[in-house]
Amino acid sequence: MSKHSVIFFGTPEFACPTLQALNDDGNFEVSLVITQPDKPVGRKQEITPPSVKDLAIELGIPVFQTDDINKDFAEIPRHVYKPPDFLVVVAFGQILSKAILKVPKVAAINVHASLLPRWRGASPIQNSIMSGDEETGATVQRMEEEFDTGPVLAQSKTKIEKYDTTASLGKRLSEIGADLLTKTIKKNLPEKEQDKSEATYCKKLTRESGIVSPSEMTAEEIDRYVRALVPWPGVTISSNDKKIKLIETSLSDATDSIELKCKDDTTLNIIKLQAPGRNIVSGKEGKNLI
Repeated sequence: MSKHSVIFFGTPEFACPTLQALNDDGNFEVSLVITQPDKPVGRKQEITPPSVKDLAIELGIPVFQTDDINKDFAEIPRHVYKPPDFLVVVAFGQILSKAILKVPKVAAINVHASLLPRWRGASPIQNSIMSGDEETGATVQRMEEEFDTGPVLAQSKTKIEKYDTTASLGKRLSEIGADLLTKTIKKNLPEKEQDKSEATYCKKLTRESGIVSPSEMTAEEIDRYVRALVPWPGVTISSNDKKIKLIETSLSDATDSIELKCKDDTTLNIIKLQAPGRNIVSGKEGKNLI
């Protein structure tokens, strides 16, 4: 039996399990990986390749990098390009044009980290935690030109645990999505149109996304923000005319923590925090900052 040919689009660590699963499955051949350019990372601004690029090189798959795929798609070297059966897109970070979506012989498929139509957009994992959702999941959908609106092919749910962070939930969803994707595109599954009336949306995160106010938010709400937004874009409160970063918090008493009074007479325990230009310290070490 001939293999299904795939061009894979992805950038961060979240996309790596799906690329690995496609590579390991004898039913598929990933002929090309398309990802974002290397970028400066961290305080030292060291030029760092995307996680997907590192994995593709390890697997011996050709890589094409671009910050504008719709402009540069025609520049892909012909000796590495094969008209694919599928485009598979996982956290690529760019919207594909209608022309590119028409390239595959079978379909352009996306793995999205929510139960669509809930949390269409760029930050579904963070928003599911911040909003206090009890469950989320991975969705495999056929792509359309409009963002995250395509018909659903399959979904798999997972409970959001009390102490889940974006890192822990993201890792779980990346593995769920990888397994769901490989199972789904082997089958001729019926499509289910999304109910537009149930759609919710989430934007790309900015530093302003993590500004919280104890007088306006309960301890539970701020704790959800910390679990969702640390390390990026981070959570800050204003205290003594300074922007203090909340690094780790808890709703129960914790060693070396300090209490922060919040809305509705709720109490947040700050385990770790950071003042501007300072190192991260325990709550008790930084008690004079709050």
